[in-house]
Amino acid sequence: MSKKVSPSILSADFANLEKEVKAVAAAGADWIHVDVMDGHFVPNLTIGVPVVASLKKVSPLPLDVHLMIEEPEKYVEAFIKAGSDYLTIHVESTRDPAAVLKRIRELGAKPGITLRPRTPVEDVLPLLPLCDLVLVMTVEPGFGGQSFMHDQIAKISKLRSEISSKKLKCLIEVDGGINAETAKLCHEADVFVAGSFVFGRNYAEAISILKK
Repeated sequence: MSKKVSPSILSADFANLEKEVKAVAAAGADWIHVDVMDGHFVPNLTIGVPVVASLKKVSPLPLDVHLMIEEPEKYVEAFIKAGSDYLTIHVESTRDPAAVLKRIRELGAKPGITLRPRTPVEDVLPLLPLCDLVLVMTVEPGFGGQSFMHDQIAKISKLRSEISSKKLKCLIEVDGGINAETAKLCHEADVFVAGSFVFGRNYAEAISILKK
């Protein structure tokens, strides 16, 4: 089965987002990855609800929104109303991640869980039955263009084993330093998030490489 590719608009031309989104869709992308950062949970500030709403109007693809924010329970409803199809929260960002994941599903989006590289994968295993997506960060969340962290590959294998043994319907996504070489190392994942690898070259060529 070919992999899904979710290009990260953090590496796109923000002055021409509609054009960029439609171009990667035409080039074979499956989802559009949207990184939301609040300057507190991670040391960077990016886009918020209005940009997601604007993207929804022009994107032919599902929006895969990654909330790197504190207390996501305060904002999930707004992000879902804005058009998030997948909405991923950090296990470290809230006291009751299970409640937030259930709320995301109640509001009509597909819940996802993720974790920082230093967080043990065991912290998310009990939450997998509540999720459609689990995101493994292979860089420290907060900035694009970082180097791939090889020690995170073991988390993908552990998640694959857990999902298979319990027959869960949870996709494994991987984000951070993904390119032609690192994608091969993450062969047990289902979805690749890629920023500079896609937007820094021929879109169709890059997406085709990752899908294989």
